[in-house]
Amino acid sequence: MSNDYLEGNYAPVRQEHTITELAVTGTIPAHLDGRYLRIGPNPIAEVDPETYHWFTGDGMVHGVRLRDGRAQWYRNRWVRTPAVAHALGEVARRRAPIRTGFEMTGANTNVLSHAGRTLALVEGGITNYELTEDLDTVGPCDFGGTLRGGYTAHPHRDPNTGELHAVSYSFGRGNRVQYSVIGVDGRARHTVDVTVTGSPMMHDFSLTEKHVVFYDLPVTFDPRQAAAISVPPGMRALSRLVLAALVGRVRWPEPFMAIATKGMRGNGNLPYRWNPRYPARVGVMPRAGGAGDVRWFDVEPCYVFHPLNAYDEGNAIVLDVVRHPKACDRGLHGPNEGPTTLDRWLVDLADGKLRETRLDDHPQEYPRIDDRLIGRPHRYGYAVQTFGGHAGDSVLKHDLRRGQTSTRRLGAHHRVGEFTFVPHAPQGPEDDGVLMGFVYDESTDRSDLTILDAASLETIAAIHLPDRVPYGFHGNWAPTAS
Repeated sequence: MSNDYLEGNYAPVRQEHTITELAVTGTIPAHLDGRYLRIGPNPIAEVDPETYHWFTGDGMVHGVRLRDGRAQWYRNRWVRTPAVAHALGEVARRRAPIRTGFEMTGANTNVLSHAGRTLALVEGGITNYELTEDLDTVGPCDFGGTLRGGYTAHPHRDPNTGELHAVSYSFGRGNRVQYSVIGVDGRARHTVDVTVTGSPMMHDFSLTEKHVVFYDLPVTFDPRQAAAISVPPGMRALSRLVLAALVGRVRWPEPFMAIATKGMRGNGNLPYRWNPRYPARVGVMPRAGGAGDVRWFDVEPCYVFHPLNAYDEGNAIVLDVVRHPKACDRGLHGPNEGPTTLDRWLVDLADGKLRETRLDDHPQEYPRIDDRLIGRPHRYGYAVQTFGGHAGDSVLKHDLRRGQTSTRRLGAHHRVGEFTFVPHAPQGPEDDGVLMGFVYDESTDRSDLTILDAASLETIAAIHLPDRVPYGFHGNWAPTAS
């Protein structure tokens, strides 16, 4: 059986590089001093194409160091879980303590810098990792022992305080998800457990200046999928019954979690499925509030992997989201279930209603804004066009004030991943900066780190890498500490 997510530029690369001589076309802006980091799945062992889901591959981080108008290096490294270290013939460390989450998939979803550390992140209660400046693995991350049971791949940094806000989920949490705030010292200073309907895959959330927004949508833990990951065939029927009776109802003690997840491994299927019986709703909690302050608003059944941004507007909350009509229903290898759209959801706190409108019909994903405006009103948004859920050749720029979308095609043989906005100056205006992301050239089977002018979408520079960067998930600019 073929699997699109193991072929072409989804296929893993087999070599780790350290390259200090990189060819450049154009001019790298001299003010860029830091690392562009991007992470994604890169299975190190043979996988079964019939069961493999793109979200479960071993993690590999890619980075390019920029300084003084030069590309100083490119590195790519597998995140060293015990399984990856063993596959590479290295001395494998002991399994991480269960308090850090369970070790199944290596961290493969997001990579960012916080409190002087580089963090490789994943969701679902799985262990996250700290990396060095050169992208080697330091070890599991639980924020100095202040956060148990895993984290999320989608924290949002408050631009005023520098703190990381997040919502984390895991099938071991029962019918609860956890809102947390990680301080600028890298330690959790605040957590709130919020009750939801069952055990959803809460991939992302939104943050405003006053509120936390939860997307409780109908993709939920599936005992049949989970049993296939971790249980021998003869015991799967019983295991499914046990999991169905417990998951989404009670919190699992850590010793039980350690036993239940011992056989779980990456590079397999995803234990979450579309659940038409699960109510679709959005929760709103004051940032200074508690679980009892959450208000719930019904929404048409759909799925949101990534919101663009959110902000408060009088007695309402504006949510700009990339809407999937479904997820994990028939497409069991990756997110490819119908055309996506950019929608606006207006949560009216006065009349208790949520209203939906369409902002843009282009199929798209990986929406980003100027991160200095997270939780604040924004005019511009950036995304990449997709075709059938797969990478397209265009970058999209949304001017939400004018209701216009600009499209920049990178070329017939080029495929784009997420682009990140980097401002020209810390106090500069919105849209005054560059967009940065990896672009794959099918004709050469290599990738470039491409830098676009955010205002015009014209190419400023392309840094040519010696290999391709497989399609992955999220990237961020990590500026050099001043």
